[in-house]
Amino acid sequence: MALPQSLRTSVTPLELELIASEHLVEIVPLITMEKTAFISGAYGPLRPPAKCRIPLWMATNLKLKKKCHIVPPEWLSVDFLQERLTRETSRPEFSKLPFRFAEIAKVILDVLAKTLGNWRQTPNFSKGLRRRAKSKKKQ
Repeated sequence: MALPQSLRTSVTPLELELIASEHLVEIVPLITMEKTAFISGAYGPLRPPAKCRIPLWMATNLKLKKKCHIVPPEWLSVDFLQERLTRETSRPEFSKLPFRFAEIAKVILDVLAKTLGNWRQTPNFSKGLRRRAKSKKKQ
């Protein structure tokens, strides 16, 4: 399916997810690995059970191979999102959210969907925040 002309020059949602995958997230490794160099930088060493920060793309890869646990960011908790949604609907200004919030949240939720436990409501709050922000932009 061909994209309309207006969308051919803009960034696609998948490209935004790829860009957001460079964001550093905290993990708890389940394997030991020495410091590893990539084009974007050097990450590690990984030593269980010590937490470390690595790019989201690497964390997702390790998680899918069952070699780490991703520690969800504090801003992805139900309490935080509920508070921000309330603030977004009650005030005229935009509430502060992390840069690339929607893209990072989607990637993390796609990988952690089955393991989040009480975080099942997170996607609903995330979508609510995006909808509310869009309606504010139109006003």
